[in-house]
Parts: sequence; C-alpha cells; structure tokens
Amino acid sequence: MEPTKLSETLSVAGQVTAEEVEQLAEAGFKSIICNRPDDEEPGQPDFADIAAAAQAQGMEVRHIPVDAMHPVEMQKDEFARALAEMPAPVLAYCRTGNRCTMLHHAVSG
Repeated sequence: MEPTKLSETLSVAGQVTAEEVEQLAEAGFKSIICNRPDDEEPGQPDFADIAAAAQAQGMEVRHIPVDAMHPVEMQKDEFARALAEMPAPVLAYCRTGNRCTMLHHAVSG
C-alpha cells in the first residue's frame, strides 16, 4: 500500500490491512477513513478489524462507504465533515483509492 498525497491533509490508498495500520501511524497519519463497504469482495479485511487496529494506535476512524446504494454525491457531505473534524493528516482508502479521490474532488471543488 503506497499512499498518494492529494493535499496537505489528505492522502488516499488502496485497501489497508490491520497489519499496515501501525506503519500508517508511524508515517504520521492521525486518522483513517474507509470508503469501501464491507464484503465488497471475498477475503477483504473487515472495517471493524482496521478500526480496532487504528484505535489501538490512537488514531480516529470513520466508515463512509461508497457504492451503488451510497454514491459519491450522497457521501460527499459526510466525507467533508470527517475531514473537518478528524485530526490530520488523514488517510482515506477503498479498493484502489479511486472512490476516495472522487470524494476529495467532490468536496474540494
């Protein structure tokens, strides 16, 4: 997992595992946003496992899934609120980072 920096406060990445959360904390991330729904594909890590690992590192976490039932337009306000409320820098992840990037563009104009 190689984060891509989109702004001074936000980077995006593909799927994160619980084992990678400690590395993210060591890299300076203070918060994690998951934009991937649970059970999107077999073998995908559950958000609860990522959240537990992040909380153990003192990081804040939010789950704001984007899918056909919750498109970017529906989730952009919640994403903007999370970015405003959570300590930065924030790492947002989904399967490839694309949905996170689309959310970033939707909230940053």
